[in-house]
Amino acid sequence: MKNLLASLSGIIGRHALGNGIVDTAISGVSLIRADAPTTPMPVVYRPTLCLVAQGRKQVVLNTSTYVYDAEQYLLASVELPLIGSVIEASAARPYLCLRIDLDLAQLSELALRHAMPVDQDELSPGGIALTGTTPELLGATVRLAALLDTPGDIEALAPLIMREILYRLLTGPGNRTVRHMAQGNSRLNQVARAILWIREHYTQACKIDEVADIACMSRSSFHVHFKAITSMSPLEFRTQLRLHEARRLMLAEAVDAASAGFRVGYESPSQFSRDYAQMFGTPPARDVARLRVA
Repeated sequence: MKNLLASLSGIIGRHALGNGIVDTAISGVSLIRADAPTTPMPVVYRPTLCLVAQGRKQVVLNTSTYVYDAEQYLLASVELPLIGSVIEASAARPYLCLRIDLDLAQLSELALRHAMPVDQDELSPGGIALTGTTPELLGATVRLAALLDTPGDIEALAPLIMREILYRLLTGPGNRTVRHMAQGNSRLNQVARAILWIREHYTQACKIDEVADIACMSRSSFHVHFKAITSMSPLEFRTQLRLHEARRLMLAEAVDAASAGFRVGYESPSQFSRDYAQMFGTPPARDVARLRVA
């Protein structure tokens, strides 16, 4: 494991020269580097595998905190609004991470070939899972990243190695979440359809019965499984999406607080300010001023 991590760190270090996220020539693969701890910032995770080669990161989902490093990989099974920050990094030993967007169609096809039953009556797995990194998964990831040094091999070999990585996730320890992702009729995928609808309509009123119908679930069952996966209710989920986008508007587009609140669906500036302060700890204007300094 130590030699594999050193190899992965070297590859990421060569191809991610600046801080931030670097897209690569391999479809669905990006590299992340940070030379110092970062300010907690909102981000929406898609179905993703994050494998750290060096350093440590923290993500917060509602009231749950997940800390991961080279010993554990992070798997996001649905689109989730998170607060992420690098908590261990330095110029001498930067945070280095490889991120893979998961191909759910290919995952489902592999699951059919390597069948394992999924109990539909059990509670859905959480949308974020941390699992111990195995030598088999890490070895495949290193071989995938190494293709960046030989770009002429990417077209022929990357799909094969990506398939192996999905296989390792399906058959390795902690594969319960991945198996649910691969089953089109699983409760997790039913909730994922509802999440997609909420993300596309978060500025509008959220009628629970309508969203439950989209998930093809009863209202009571939908609430139970939605909270198990996202750790929040559908309305809380919508509120977090609104506040994340409002924060982005104020930071990236210099929109004032009242306008940002209105654009994400709030009718009352005071309600927007209360919700914002409850989530981020300070009122909107003060929070954005702090982030700009940081």
